[in-house]
Amino acid sequence: MSTPEKNRPAISRAVFAISVLVLSAILFVALNTFSNVSLQNARLDLTERSLFTLSDGTRNIVANLREPVTLRFYYSEDVVTEIPSLRAHAQRVRDMLGEIASVSDGMVRIEEINPEAFSVEEDKASDAGLTGVPLRTGDKVFLGIIGTNSVDGREVISFVAPERATYLEYDLARLIFSLANPEKPKLGVVSNLPLDTGAGGLLLAMEGRSEPFMIYQELQASFIVEFLEQDFDRVPNEIKVLALVHPKELSPQTLYAIDQFVMRGGRVIAFLDPHSEVSLTAGPAGKPVQGYTEASNLPVLMESWGVEMVPTDVLADRLRAQRVAAGARQRRQLTDYVLWQRLVPEDFDQDDPITAPLDALHIGSAGILRPTEGASTTFTPIVQSSPESMILDLERVKAAPSPDDLLRSFESADQRFTVAARLSGPVTSAFPEGRPLADDEEEAPIELQSSAHLTESIEDANIVVFADSDLFDDRFWVQVQAFLGDRIAVPTADNAAFVVNAVENLMGSNDLISLRGREPADRPFTVVEDIRRDAEAKFLAEEQRLQQRIEETEARLAELRAELPDGSSASALLTDAQESEMQSLQRELAEGRRALRDVQGDLRRDVDALGARLAFINMALVPILVGLVWAGLGWTRRKRRRARAEAAGRAIVTSNSSTGGAE
Repeated sequence: MSTPEKNRPAISRAVFAISVLVLSAILFVALNTFSNVSLQNARLDLTERSLFTLSDGTRNIVANLREPVTLRFYYSEDVVTEIPSLRAHAQRVRDMLGEIASVSDGMVRIEEINPEAFSVEEDKASDAGLTGVPLRTGDKVFLGIIGTNSVDGREVISFVAPERATYLEYDLARLIFSLANPEKPKLGVVSNLPLDTGAGGLLLAMEGRSEPFMIYQELQASFIVEFLEQDFDRVPNEIKVLALVHPKELSPQTLYAIDQFVMRGGRVIAFLDPHSEVSLTAGPAGKPVQGYTEASNLPVLMESWGVEMVPTDVLADRLRAQRVAAGARQRRQLTDYVLWQRLVPEDFDQDDPITAPLDALHIGSAGILRPTEGASTTFTPIVQSSPESMILDLERVKAAPSPDDLLRSFESADQRFTVAARLSGPVTSAFPEGRPLADDEEEAPIELQSSAHLTESIEDANIVVFADSDLFDDRFWVQVQAFLGDRIAVPTADNAAFVVNAVENLMGSNDLISLRGREPADRPFTVVEDIRRDAEAKFLAEEQRLQQRIEETEARLAELRAELPDGSSASALLTDAQESEMQSLQRELAEGRRALRDVQGDLRRDVDALGARLAFINMALVPILVGLVWAGLGWTRRKRRRARAEAAGRAIVTSNSSTGGAE
């Protein structure tokens, strides 16, 4: 008896496969067409800090607009067709402008203009202050923004530089904020640093070659900055926030004026320093600016505020130490310098609007803040050191010890020290008896006699104190690039963001604060850094032992040579024992120096080997693991196929046997 024939499929497998491919292609084209039409404005931001999503600060600024704002985007689209990187950057600017306009409910209008060569639009762009970047072809590339409000306000970004791509949202939001708030608040500044002239001081400023500190320029963009002479009797009423930036020693009358400013409800941010390296920066004559101040402190006022900074204490931090050049005699290129720190989000108060958005702060030779006993204010640390910190004496810091010497003698106190703090609460006057008289005064000036003396603050004080002034130094936190006569700041840390955040917060405006820390966060290899630090500590200890051995050997050789008369031969006057000792010492000296070179080289080799292992893990290990997984899956599939084939063969044999038996 024959088995019934199985029904064959209506279509062959080849036809079925081709049909599936054709339908898949049609579905792919249909989905792309649908997404381009219906999902044109859809975004999915998977970055950790939502770098491509508008922040709440931008949304608040746009939502609070009381009048329409027009942003004219000048973009030479035809010229940049052969510059892919600039074209991609321009598309990002266009997308960001579109995002802002889409949430503005019509209050932000975007106009895109292509300023073609020799056109009216090109002339308007140049007249408005936009920068045309010349190309080799002779064409100019415009990539700038002109913002206007409904009256006569105008703000310009002359060229949206790709180097500031990570600050694009902040730059655009600040432009809109400036148009919406044309009257800038006034910031009073008392400083003995050349903030407005740079290290060149007044000499270069008079020649038109001054380079102001970049932080000062950031402050100018947001506030009206008014410098107060460092001897004054009263803070003007129109000043809401007073910045004390490493001032010289102030007179009692000036201290009283600041005290009464706080009593009247004024806000203060003070940057003090036990050892200001920026003040010692050499000017054009090779010396610090005339009248520099190496240290600053306000003990009289700070006692009433509830905080103190010991003038002889300097912070050292091994975990946050910055890497600096090791020196010409060292074979290592870089070493940790515990007096200069790169503080990270772990060291910031994440609940304070000043520090919450920050990623890094660069400081140097900073002081340490502590609350005073019985203070009426609340002392809240907002910037601290890491737990691997210690206190160094100021005199030792002034002796300029080498980074390696500081590392060898480092002994962690196993505690965090406060570098910046917010002080809030009621404050009593540091001058309970009223204004102190100067030596040449018999009574207070008439204009001050009529002003009532306040012994207590009329409202809770809001004061920020930072125990460092070097964070203002451009060298610490920013790379300044010259671009067609302009200075473009590319920050490597958030020093400017901290200063401007603090002033804006004390002014009562927090909308822009959340935007300044949205650049990609620094992601150090913490495990690698720990291994490197441990290895460096081990080799530094061995290096010190060998160096001591070499110095002792050289000292003994010097003693033996000192016993010889001038011009005498060692072999002629030394005894056999002395000559043998000298030869032994010379061999030991050579061996010690060779061992020292080997130790210095071993540190570099260990770090390089660690880097090579990490590179192998990153580049080769994952592909190898994927290959092994696929090989395992392939082997498993072949094994299953073989098992199914064997099972099918046994089934056929069994079926044939049964059929034969039935016949």
